Amino acid sequence: MATVDFKAKAIEKARIATELDKEATALKDPADWEKQREKYDEALHAYRTCLDTFMTAMKWEKNPNITAQLRKFAKEYMERAEKIQEILKDPPKAKKAAVPAGGDSEKEKGRMRDAIQSAIVQEKPNVRWEDIAGLEQAKEALKEAVILPINFPQLFQGSGRKPWSGIMLYGPPGTGKSFLAKAVATEASATFLSVSSADLTSKWLGESEKLVKMLFETAREQKPSIIFIDEIDSIATSRNDSDSESGRRIKTELLVQMDGLGNSLEGLLVLCATNLPWAIDSAVRRRCQRRIYIPLPDERARRRLLDIHLSKMDPKPGLEHEQLQTLVSRTDGFSGSDIAVLIRDAVMEPVRRCQDAQAFKRVMVKNPEGVEEEKLMPCSPSDPDGEEMTIMDLAKNNLADKLVAPPVSYRDFEKTLARCKPSVSLNDLQEFEKFTKEYGQEG
Repeated sequence: MATVDFKAKAIEKARIATELDKEATALKDPADWEKQREKYDEALHAYRTCLDTFMTAMKWEKNPNITAQLRKFAKEYMERAEKIQEILKDPPKAKKAAVPAGGDSEKEKGRMRDAIQSAIVQEKPNVRWEDIAGLEQAKEALKEAVILPINFPQLFQGSGRKPWSGIMLYGPPGTGKSFLAKAVATEASATFLSVSSADLTSKWLGESEKLVKMLFETAREQKPSIIFIDEIDSIATSRNDSDSESGRRIKTELLVQMDGLGNSLEGLLVLCATNLPWAIDSAVRRRCQRRIYIPLPDERARRRLLDIHLSKMDPKPGLEHEQLQTLVSRTDGFSGSDIAVLIRDAVMEPVRRCQDAQAFKRVMVKNPEGVEEEKLMPCSPSDPDGEEMTIMDLAKNNLADKLVAPPVSYRDFEKTLARCKPSVSLNDLQEFEKFTKEYGQEG
């Protein structure tokens, strides 16, 4: 890829864009607006293509002086592209009459709608409530907000009883916030739109807030709907004077939509997840009526997590009850994600033994059909049944398909525990506990 001259390609694409821009600018007669609009459309597309190539050129350029020059050019072309976008969005009054009704705006709206449609989860993730260890209060709150209003709407008619329209799940990384969202997507008979900050932000002026608006419009059209915004802190941090114009507009649009101004929130739930709840803007926090803390798993939940992971192993490790309890105790302070990493690392230990082995012995192993086959398993060089060879010797002698890894043992878990450490610090936990006391609810 480094052999491609991206700088030359970017300059050539910029030349094409500027020529189209000049042709469009030269058409000054209001009667030529339709032709001018088409030329500006072509120029805008060319500028966007050229900017993408400039970004690639800057990525691969090693000379800092050339990189700075490329960045300067890219900034100028981006400013011009944004100017053209403003012209197309709001042409002079004399020219507006020449624009076909709904032509350009409908095309832009259709493009954004297509982008949001890709966020709709078409296939259920197949995660059930019972697959989630612990977090009983969080599950009950989500059932109350999602399942009951959809299945039993009569419970929320009259008496001022309304389902929640905003829920924020917060807690340390890896505790199951996104996993809970997957369970909601599986269990709820509703349209599920899963988005992140990358889906709602654009480098083009004015597009980010339009994407937010289109997201909520799509959800209302297909209600009952659930909008899941992962890592909401990346787009809804507390507002301050250092915010960019684009950042302020996207927050404002998000607040307007979550408040239901001019549009009903009936049949719509906004589900947010964050690792930094204290960074969320207070107005966004207020619109999330339920704020549920997703803590580190307790002893019972860690036992359940270990059982879930161990049940998926084949063959299953022959751990005794006392050994399993020791693992539960020694993983205190681990998140669900940390435990998953621990299991994956332990499962790799037999593979490492194969890689380091200096001898292998022949064993009989049942295949998936239940028929016994002769295989090769690593052993000690002093084993009387062992044959001196390495894993590379197996490959050279066309015996690679005979290799089988030994089963995972408790010793593998002990070795892994000596290396694996929890990813959440005590200071982090204190921050979450402080926030929960002030604003949240225990999960």
